[in-house]
Amino acid sequence: MSGHAVRVLLVDDFLPWREYVRTLIAERKDLSIEAEASDGLEAIEKIKEAHPELVLLDMGLPKLNGIEVLKQALVISPSIRIIVLTQENSADFVQEAVRLGAMGYVNKTDARTELLRAIDSVLQGRRFATGIVDDKGEGG
Repeated sequence: MSGHAVRVLLVDDFLPWREYVRTLIAERKDLSIEAEASDGLEAIEKIKEAHPELVLLDMGLPKLNGIEVLKQALVISPSIRIIVLTQENSADFVQEAVRLGAMGYVNKTDARTELLRAIDSVLQGRRFATGIVDDKGEGG
């Protein structure tokens, strides 16, 4: 991305997990975690305040679940890129998140090896699911 760090919002209710993701992203000068949220309502507020370009979104959130955050985030900021970063791994769930507008999906168990690849793919306009990259940017 040209000249500036991509503004990232990290949304997860488990602080040690957010700290771990921060360490993964800290290696990259082109990414900057501008805000964090520990529940769905806080996530919506941070999207309004921080104007992130990329959201790393857990689905199992208190107060407002990840699916609702996903829907509202895209209404607030239609150009926002969202990667679902969760333990949920059913194909139906992944398809629903993509249908609603998520550009990427990474299972937490694969984050160490897949998260940065997912971020790169999504920022280049391609969809990404753990282990699968769609080079056409098409969902399915």
